[in-house]
Amino acid sequence: MSRLKRWLNMNQEKVSEDGSLKPEYLQKLIADNMRPEMINKHAQILKDRYLELKHLDETDPESWILYTAYDFFTPIEKTQFNPDGSLRKEYFESEFKKGTSLGWLEEMERRKKIEVDNYNKVSADHIEQGINFGAWLMRGRIGNSRTYGQRRQQMEQDLRNFEDVDSLPFDKDTAY
Repeated sequence: MSRLKRWLNMNQEKVSEDGSLKPEYLQKLIADNMRPEMINKHAQILKDRYLELKHLDETDPESWILYTAYDFFTPIEKTQFNPDGSLRKEYFESEFKKGTSLGWLEEMERRKKIEVDNYNKVSADHIEQGINFGAWLMRGRIGNSRTYGQRRQQMEQDLRNFEDVDSLPFDKDTAY
C-alpha cells in the first residue's frame, strides 16, 4: 500500500481522495469557531502533505515484502508442513509408520491450518489499514534475536543472585 493511501486512511474523516477538506470536517471546524484564516491554513497543510506523499509514491515507491505464514514457521515446522498448513506427505507417512496415531496427525494439521488462516486474515485486515503485518512481525523477531544473548547473560546473573524464578525471561531449565 502506498504512503498516500495509508495517509488517506488515517485522515479519512478529514480529507477526500483528492486531498481537500471533507465538507463534514469543514463544518465541524466552523462549528468549533475556528477562524477562516486558520481553516485555510489547516486545509493548505493537509493538501501540501497530500501532494508530497503523492509525489513520493510516484517517484520513489515503497517496496513491501509480503510475508506468508510459512515465513514464520520454525525450521522443524517447515519439514513437517506445507505452506498452507497441511502435513507434508513424507512427514505424515514416516510418523504414521513410527506409530503416531492418525487422529493426532490430523489434529496437528488442523491446528496448523487454523494458524495459517488466522495469519492470512490478520495480514489482510492490516493491509487494508496500510500496515504490513508480516514485516512488523519480522522486525519483532529480529529485535528479539539481537537481544537474546543479553537477556541470557542477565538471566545467568539473576540465577547467581537467587532471583525469583518467575521473574526470569526464560525457563531456567530450557535456556541453555
